[in-house]
Order: sequence, then structure tokens, then C-alpha cells
Amino acid sequence: MTHELILLAGTKETEKTLKDQLQSVFRNLISIKSYSCDEGITSFFTNSLIVYSSSLIEEEVKDYIDHSSCTIIKARRTVNYEYIDRIFELPPGKKILYVNDFLKTAREAVYNLKRLGIDHVDYIPYSPGETINFDADTAISPGETGLIPDSIPFKINIGVRLIDLNTITRIIHHFKLSEQVTFDITDRYTKKIIELSKRLGSINQKANTLNKFLNRVVDGVNDGILAFQEKSGEITVFNEVLEHMLGMPAATAKGKKITRVFQNVELTQFLKSMEEENQEYFILRQKNVMVYRFRMKSEGVVVATFKDLDETIEMEKVRKRELQKSGHIAKYTFNSILGSSPIISETISIARKLARSELPILIVGETGTGKELFSSAIHNESTRSSSPFLAVNCSALSEDLLESELFGYVEGAFTGALKGGKKGLFEQADGGTLFLDEIGDISMKLQTRLLRVLEEMEVRKIGGNKNIPVDVRIIAATNKNLEQLISEGMFREDLYHRLKILSLRLPALRERSTDIPELIQYFLSTEQSSLAKVDKEVLNVFMQAKWTGNVRELKNTLLYMLTICEEERLTIHLLPKNDHNFSKKDHTTTTSLSLNQTEEYRNILTQLSVLSEKGERAGREALSSYLNHSSTPLSVQQIRSRLNELQKLGYVIIHRGRKGTELTESGLKWLKEKSSMF
Repeated sequence: MTHELILLAGTKETEKTLKDQLQSVFRNLISIKSYSCDEGITSFFTNSLIVYSSSLIEEEVKDYIDHSSCTIIKARRTVNYEYIDRIFELPPGKKILYVNDFLKTAREAVYNLKRLGIDHVDYIPYSPGETINFDADTAISPGETGLIPDSIPFKINIGVRLIDLNTITRIIHHFKLSEQVTFDITDRYTKKIIELSKRLGSINQKANTLNKFLNRVVDGVNDGILAFQEKSGEITVFNEVLEHMLGMPAATAKGKKITRVFQNVELTQFLKSMEEENQEYFILRQKNVMVYRFRMKSEGVVVATFKDLDETIEMEKVRKRELQKSGHIAKYTFNSILGSSPIISETISIARKLARSELPILIVGETGTGKELFSSAIHNESTRSSSPFLAVNCSALSEDLLESELFGYVEGAFTGALKGGKKGLFEQADGGTLFLDEIGDISMKLQTRLLRVLEEMEVRKIGGNKNIPVDVRIIAATNKNLEQLISEGMFREDLYHRLKILSLRLPALRERSTDIPELIQYFLSTEQSSLAKVDKEVLNVFMQAKWTGNVRELKNTLLYMLTICEEERLTIHLLPKNDHNFSKKDHTTTTSLSLNQTEEYRNILTQLSVLSEKGERAGREALSSYLNHSSTPLSVQQIRSRLNELQKLGYVIIHRGRKGTELTESGLKWLKEKSSMF
């Protein structure tokens, strides 16, 4: 015979949880039907065992029950062991809200938690409408997190409270189930308790392991670390470095109040001050120490770090000598430059002599001639070789971004500025070399700031109010004709002469074509290619080509041929089709453009097309505003430079006055071709 039990609950979630619990306990011994007051009860119950989820629903369900024929059990509820670990994760002594739909239920639940020994936190019973008399940031609730006030950021669901073992036993006795059933059910409950104990034991073991690991980390840092309880002043963390600084074992200090450990009254007052964070200088045992303290408000803990200033100064000296390990290094030397032609040999010889000086250098050369390679080699040949070498491509960044990269900024200088501010490249390169590639693309505003740095050897961060002295050698590079830009009012003449105190012109590949065989063999070896032979016909074509993209274009062509090659040698049939270098016709093309240049041109021409369709004027300001939201942000100065390049290619016509810039048919054709590639 199958027994039947009627479960009545207040909410749907409580009904579902308790029904699942009873079914897992009694399995097929008892048939369980459940109802919730929230969804409404449509049946009238007679001759049944009725189990209330709580005495609070008694008044609400009384009209649906024949009390003369039914037996009613009001369930006692206990904490849901599946979620109990969430409570143990809360820090001891912390005040938290216990939220339920009724204040009586919340108080009952808190009483049960304390009775079970889960009393390491201070529970405050709460139901909607009650007043919160403390600064609450954490609340727990048994499946009623929707009732937690929105003002509380941390909401923890500890699961609907379960029916306790006492109530389960009353149900067993009601149905007169066999003694064996009682043993089985009790065993299953016991197993649940054992599983919970194992889980909590595992959590405790992990916590102990983590604490050991954290202690090792804290002991391993270079600064003294102190932590103490804000209210009591009891020290909880006292690492090994602080032991050596103060001459006191950590075992002696931990557990004592800071006033007993630190004899310096000014220091203890500083540590106990109510400020969120601050730092001050102290002398401790004849050592110059900077102490930085901050409050961990939610944990009620104050943390302080003690930095040995004398040691810090020495470490800074070591850091400058070891900068190569941080990545601020020059990767190439003059031995990295391939070629033995007279012109490249002479260029290397001149560059070696320039490296001995501390004066600025301007390197001029076409795209792909190795400007960064030469700048790196010059740095490594100079007296600054053990100091940092930093490089930045001025054409790759927008005006504002380039300014913040070069000069840095103070905290709060603009929206999105990092906390604590940021060092600029001039500061980071102090004592070393800063390579400014594509210098011809910087705006007039940045040209003015750069000129001031070269004249004064001082920088001022964005948003800052003081000048910072720097010792930096500048190597600038460009593929543009700066004298022409000066005549067009796009480049400052005084900056040009400051940068060009020393100058170095890099030869184009077509001027040193005798170096091409050596370059080919090098690129083949770096690609680990098994191809050792290149047809003489291919070599002759390479020697005759114009190579407007220079060494970079030569490498790219070889990579293309290697990719499509199915034979054991490179033949003339593998040459890229329609490439100007290998075409009999001498026409202008943009094959040598880098991916970045191609995308810049594509974005500019796309916006010109859009503005043309709208009938709007295509001025430099409008183009710059659009490109600020694209993948290639450009300043107005950079837009002017790019438009001049596009006009030379025949893709645009620059009109004077209000008409602005016009997209040509050739430009539209090129745009369609390139758009299909992206």
C-alpha cells in the first residue's frame, strides 16, 4: 500500500525544494502531493497527513482542510546543508542581514543557526518594511534574495531551509513504517552529514593551504608588511622583512596591539589615523623608511607597507643596468645589417661615428630601408647601450594618444586615466634613447612640445604642474621630405634643425642591388626553407626591380613565392602577377603600402565617398572626427599628409576653399578592390 502526504507551503520555491527533499528521503514509500499558497489551493483535503512548511501558513490554508479527519504536522526547518559553506565563507564578527518574507521566520532561522553553532557572524533579522540601523553591505536569504534591499551590494542565497530530522521521524511514525525504513532514512541523513563534514573539511584544508601560500608570498616581498584589526589594534600580519627592519620576531608581534610593538608615538598615531590612505617618512633604527597605510573598510583591517628608501635607491640603479630584462632593449647591432655594397658599407661607417655622439639624429629613408634597425644599432654602439631603448611609431597613434604616450599624465588628468597616473616614454627612456619613427606625421601642437623637450630636457605630464628633468637621446626617422613640409607650413623649421644636428640617409634597395642575393639567402634561412636554389632569371628580375617598398617588399615577395611554390626551386613563374616591380609597364600602384597605410587610405576614401553621397563638404576636420572612431585614428595634421599622398596617387583631388577634397574614379576603383580584402 502506498502512503500519501500533502505538503502545503507558502511560496512555489519552498514547495518545490521541500517536495524534492521528501521524495529523496522516502522515495517510493510515500506519494507526495504539494501545493503553494502563492499559486492558490484548489482542493479540499480529507483523511490525509498534511505537512505545513511553517506554522505561519496555518491561517491561510485552514479552509481547505477537514481538521476532524486529517493529521497535521507543522514542520520544523533547519539550515540547508547544500549551501552552508556560503555562510562559513563570511568573515567572523561581520554584521549581516538575514532576510525572509516574515520577521518571525527570520528570527526563528537566526535562532536555529546559532543553536547549531553557526554563530561566527552577527545576524540581523530583517523582512521588507523593517528599518536597517547599520551600514549593511551583505545579506543572506533562504531563497528570498528578491526581498533584499537594492542598496545592499552583496546578496547571498543560502537555499530554502529544509525539513529537520525530527519532522521526518514524526512522518515515519505516522505511517508506521518499518524499523528498517527508519534505519535506512537515518543512515541517509547521516551520510549527508558526513558528506557535508568532508566538504567543510576540504574547504578548511584549502584555506589552510592558501594561508600558508599567502604567508610565503607576504614574506617574499621586498617591503615590510603589517596588518592589524582597526578596532582592537591587534596585529595579524607581520612579515619577515618587517622583522629585520624592527629587530622583532613575528611570533612576538602577532596577536599584540600595535601600541605595544611600536615605541615610536608618531608612527602609531599615523597607523591608527582614520584617513583612507596616506604615506609618511620615518626613521626606524637608523633607517630611512617610507610607510604607506590604507584601510580595508569592509574587513575592518588596516594594512601598512614599510619601504627602505636607501635600498630602493640602490635597486633603482640596478634596474637601470638591468633594463634589458624588461624588454626596453635595442634588438639589433650593426652586425644585424646585411649587405656589403659600397653604399651600405659607407652608411654603416657613418652611423658608427654618429653613435659616439650624444646629439640628436635624423634618419631619412624610404619605407622598408631599415630605419628602426639602424636606430637600434646606433643605440647599442653608444655609451647608453646599457640603458633603455624605447621606440614609438608617431603615425600609428592619434594626436591625444601619442601625447599621453610621450609625456605621460597625472591621476585624473582625463576620463579613463589610470589611478596613480602614468609615466611617459621620455621618463621611461631616462638615461637612454628614444626612437621617434615617422616624425613627419606629428601635429604642430606636439612638434611644439617636442621642441621644448629638446631645448630644455624637461617634460611636463598632461595635467601636471611641475617639470621633470630627463636625460634622453632622440633619434628621429621619416620617409617624408621635411623641407617640403616646412615650405607647406606642416612642419616647424626650428624643430627640423634641432633634429637634424646629425643626419643619416639610408639608401634604397635599388641603389644597392648587389646586396639582393645576400638578402635572399638570409630570408630563406630565417624561414627555414628547404629551397636552396633561386633561378638566375628570378635573380636578374630582382636586381632590375624598383623595390619601392625596399627590403621589406623584397621579403614579402619571397614569402609569397615560398608559399605557392610546389617545386624545389624558385622560378620566374612564381612571381606575383600584376606587380609593378615585374611588369613592363611603369604605372603607379600602392603594392608597397603596409597594411596600416592601406587601412588608413581605405578609411579616408570610405568617408570621402560617404560625405560625397550626402552632398557634404569633405574637410580635414570632418575626416579627422570620423577617423577618431575608426581603427586608424588620425590628427588633422596627419590627414593633411595622407591626402597629399592620395592626390599623388591620383585617388583624390584637393580643392581650395569650401569644396574640400574630392574622390576620383581611380580612388573609387581602388577602394572597391581593397574593401573586398578586409
